[in-house]
Amino acid sequence: MHDLGIQDFLRHHIRTVPDWPAPGVQFRDITPLLQEPQVFRVLIDAFVHRYMGRALRPDLVAGLDARGFIIGAVVAYALGVGFVPIRKKGRLPFTTVAQTYELEYGSATMELHTDAVQAGDRVLLIDDLIATGGTMMAGRKLLEKLGAVVTEGAAIVDLPALGGSQRLRDTGLPVFTLVDFKGH
Repeated sequence: MHDLGIQDFLRHHIRTVPDWPAPGVQFRDITPLLQEPQVFRVLIDAFVHRYMGRALRPDLVAGLDARGFIIGAVVAYALGVGFVPIRKKGRLPFTTVAQTYELEYGSATMELHTDAVQAGDRVLLIDDLIATGGTMMAGRKLLEKLGAVVTEGAAIVDLPALGGSQRLRDTGLPVFTLVDFKGH
């Protein structure tokens, strides 16, 4: 299956839920991608094949709370590297570093254990979706505070109309997504 075939295949298995969590929002639900073994394998293999080669192979995969845990942990396992969770504030039991970022209405804070990465570690940062890019940027800043190098930000879905993937690229972060949805 070539890239366009994979994109169409995965897009077909992403459910759009209108007006959730608020009126006018088209929520892109990735849970159907996880429910069928063949679809889940195609999804994971698309990431694994990209990052298996020497040039893009990370030392660690960091996943963003919470759907980034699902994809990131499986990709890390398949690559034979460790997995690091980046959690919402108050969820990690050990000493953490924190990064607050702006949301459409208000702000949020993400945390990372201080011993999660070592200086110089090459880290792939992964989530399910890029909208405004705030969560991924916060994750990147956390990893960099500890001296890691974020080699790429990856996600299943990009919502380019919201500008997040471009904002991330404008900061010098390479971004890789499998499926984009032109509208919100």
